[in-house]
Amino acid sequence: MQVDLELDATPVAGLPRFQQAGEQGRRLRWLACGLGGLAGLGWLLAFFIGLFAPQSVWLPLLVNQSAALLVLVAGLQSAWWVAQWRARVMHPPTAQLAAVEEGVAAEGWYERLLERLSLRGRYLLGQIGAPALWLAGWALLVLLSTEQVWSLALPAAALGLSANVGAALTLLLAFALLVLERQLAQEPPAQWPEAAALAQLTRVVIITLLIGALCLLFASEHAVWPIRVAVLSAILPMLVALELLLRAALSVFSPRREQLEPTLLARSFIADMLRWPPQPWLALQHEMHNRFGIDLRQIWAFSYMRRALLPVLAVVALSGWLLTGVHEIPLQGRGIYERFGKPVQVFGPGLHSGLPWPLGRVISVENGVVHELATSVNDKPITVPSDSAEGPAPLTANRLWDASHVNDKSQVIASSRGTQQGLQIVNMDVRFVYRIGLNDEAALAATYNSADVPTLIRSTASRILVHDFASRTLDGLLGDDRAGLAEEIGRAVQSDLNRLNSGVEILATVVEAIHPPAGAANAYHSVQAAQIGARALIARERGAAAQATNEAQLQASTARDQATANAREINAAAQTADLKFSAEQKAFASAGQAFVLEQYFSQLSQGLRKARLLVLDHRLGGSANAPTIDLRTFTLPADPSPARTTAQPGATH
Repeated sequence: MQVDLELDATPVAGLPRFQQAGEQGRRLRWLACGLGGLAGLGWLLAFFIGLFAPQSVWLPLLVNQSAALLVLVAGLQSAWWVAQWRARVMHPPTAQLAAVEEGVAAEGWYERLLERLSLRGRYLLGQIGAPALWLAGWALLVLLSTEQVWSLALPAAALGLSANVGAALTLLLAFALLVLERQLAQEPPAQWPEAAALAQLTRVVIITLLIGALCLLFASEHAVWPIRVAVLSAILPMLVALELLLRAALSVFSPRREQLEPTLLARSFIADMLRWPPQPWLALQHEMHNRFGIDLRQIWAFSYMRRALLPVLAVVALSGWLLTGVHEIPLQGRGIYERFGKPVQVFGPGLHSGLPWPLGRVISVENGVVHELATSVNDKPITVPSDSAEGPAPLTANRLWDASHVNDKSQVIASSRGTQQGLQIVNMDVRFVYRIGLNDEAALAATYNSADVPTLIRSTASRILVHDFASRTLDGLLGDDRAGLAEEIGRAVQSDLNRLNSGVEILATVVEAIHPPAGAANAYHSVQAAQIGARALIARERGAAAQATNEAQLQASTARDQATANAREINAAAQTADLKFSAEQKAFASAGQAFVLEQYFSQLSQGLRKARLLVLDHRLGGSANAPTIDLRTFTLPADPSPARTTAQPGATH
């Protein structure tokens, strides 16, 4: 019961918890400092391990154990605040008055602002309370630290000797905390009311340490569960820290009085559950009574519910067991009703009743559901990518012969080449559309005569296909009517299924494709490529030969044309010379020496074409009349010296 110094006149000096408050405070302070140091050491080791080996199991293990120790440190500090209040009540401190002279006020605005802020800070701290702030801080630190190392994707690894040493130290610390827990649990409530709550928080640390030691002892390269358990060991400290944070937040709304004895704020309902046998309702009842003053034992409704709980549970259990005899059959299903293990009736869609389980049960059977089954399926599931409508088609949509298809089944067929006989292999994609018969006999047969209907159909179809295609050749197989071939296969499979009394009805048989294997198709493509290459080489050589022939013909034609042209030019030159000679003969016959002289002058003019000469012959005009030269038709030479004229002997200047 809390002590109110304003209302209670009973002296507190006679109460055991007030008498031992000082000793309890010193003990709590030393425990909090020691465990806080261990928690800090664990976090420091985890920090260095995270720098060099971030995927090691030591990182979450050390952080979780340090977080559990910090939860206990938060509880010890909260209990220290209570013990400190009791110690102050037993030994009140002397009042110290501030020596402030009257009339002397703070000079300056800065000093007045600091004084005002300090007064407001002390007021808020007095309203919220230092214990609530410290408890909220410890809880937030625990939650943030454990959240940083929460990863279930850590790989398994062998720790070697360090795991044994770490497990030994962890067990040693757990044993020391167990001794502390036993001491706290044995403290009388009158002497130390907070000891029971601290013992519960100590159990949280002990359980976390034991889980960590277990993970270290069983850690290996092939075991993944120790890593997962080491990470999940943070759940208990996180839940307790979350509860402490909630209690610290709710304590703000509780009235605070300096004269009223405080209660332990770091109480945990989750930690209180760590007892044997667990008593959750009793813990809830104590919490309601201590926190809100509600005694559930004094409420008539709860007392009546407690007395009527067993009969009500019995009636509910009996009603639930009887309702197991009511069965709902969906529209696309049927149900075979078994009474004492014997099939009695086939139920259609709707509600039906019978004996409850296990006296009667209903086995579900399909009702008209149509299935498609391929004769061959791949063992590995195919992941179809979600391609866009505008993008390229997926690989599963490739229907070319040079691609391997999932549902193709290889079959051996006969081969004949002239007088030789052999075997060939083709790939076939044959699909069956089936359903379970609609009558009751088919439903019973499909349920009790076949353990796996698709496997039965596939094996029966494989046997039929092997027997049917063994006598067919590739030419005959590719040339047959595919629809007729599918009907023939479907009738044969249905006949065998009816003989086995399977209750399966083949609705359609579809032959999707018949083609050689993908390897043969690729080889045939290689042969085609070689043939095309040979034809291209032949065509290229023929082109080169035609080009060489045309070039030779062009050169021969050019040489012939050149020779013809040269011959014509020589002949024309000869004819021209002949004509010229004939003309000169006629001219000489007519003119005589004058023609000869004229030719002489012409040849002489051509020879001296570039010379500035005037040639005068004494034979011109006879000897009596000298030639006359008109100098007006001549221009002066470029040389300024007097013009000189040279003449043959007998010429006149």
